[in-house]
Amino acid sequence: MTTKRSLIRRATAVAAAATTALVLAACGGNGDETGSAGSGRNTASPAASAPAQQGDHNAADVAFAQGMIPHHRQAIEMADLAATRAESADARKLAGEIKKAQDPEIKTLSGWLTSWGEQVPAGGGGHDGHDMSGMMSGEEMKQLESSSGKAFDTAFLQLMVKHHEGAVAMAKTEQSDGKYQPAKDMAGAIIASQSAEIARMNTLLGKS
Repeated sequence: MTTKRSLIRRATAVAAAATTALVLAACGGNGDETGSAGSGRNTASPAASAPAQQGDHNAADVAFAQGMIPHHRQAIEMADLAATRAESADARKLAGEIKKAQDPEIKTLSGWLTSWGEQVPAGGGGHDGHDMSGMMSGEEMKQLESSSGKAFDTAFLQLMVKHHEGAVAMAKTEQSDGKYQPAKDMAGAIIASQSAEIARMNTLLGKS
């Protein structure tokens, strides 16, 4: 009997200890889960708000992105011509800087349009009908392609000034009418950088 009672007491004590351990573990687990959930919420919060931020745009933002992509593509096309046709080292250097700046912006603009479910303009061709934003007509591009040396330098600089002025005007419209802050920030950067480049090009034209 004594042995039986002793065994029962021991079993009861073990069970009680196990129960206590489980309760403590459960309490600790709940605390951890709460902490995890809390940190999970904090971690998920930026991700959860990202789609809302991406969606926080309007028609002006879409127009800016869809207009600036072909605009930048043409500037890069002009810059590529300068690499082989320009006589002036300053013109070639400027062309390289234009390409370096605008290539990444095209990728960013395309990414925004994709995230908004909007069409990304197809690449290549179609210079006509864009002169309101300072883009070259097909005829102007052909004339640029057929020139070289100093004649090319002068034509390139004159046309790129016009091109940049169009981009600045588009960027100012985005700043006043757009809603998507990253696009408005890009517009501000375009205004600053391309206005400075216009001043540089006008100085170079004054030297020739």
